[in-house]
Amino acid sequence: MTTKGSCMCGAVKYEFTGSPAAKALCHCTDCQKWSGSAYTSNVAVPRSVFTLLSGKETLKTWDTIGDSGKIMPEMMFIKGGGLDGGKADLGNVDVELYVKNRVGFLGKLEGAKQDERMEY
Repeated sequence: MTTKGSCMCGAVKYEFTGSPAAKALCHCTDCQKWSGSAYTSNVAVPRSVFTLLSGKETLKTWDTIGDSGKIMPEMMFIKGGGLDGGKADLGNVDVELYVKNRVGFLGKLEGAKQDERMEY
């Protein structure tokens, strides 16, 4: 199975093969600020199955070390909303990350692991 995605203007296009290693909602304050929302929906895929199809020249990079002190260079975290063809419906979410920052009007997602940080 190949899943394709793109940015809003379509300049950056990518794909990954297989199923995501994890489907996650992230409540960290960086994701809240970045998205302008209460959380982001994400799919985690190994870098080895991810292919950038176009737009490399337009990309900017940003790296950070999370509260856990870990970086994850072998995994790509792709925002669910960037997936083409209505694939933002992640189905069952595996984990909610940074639940300590979850906004008060949201409850925990039944069936999803609840992590205070990112423990991958």
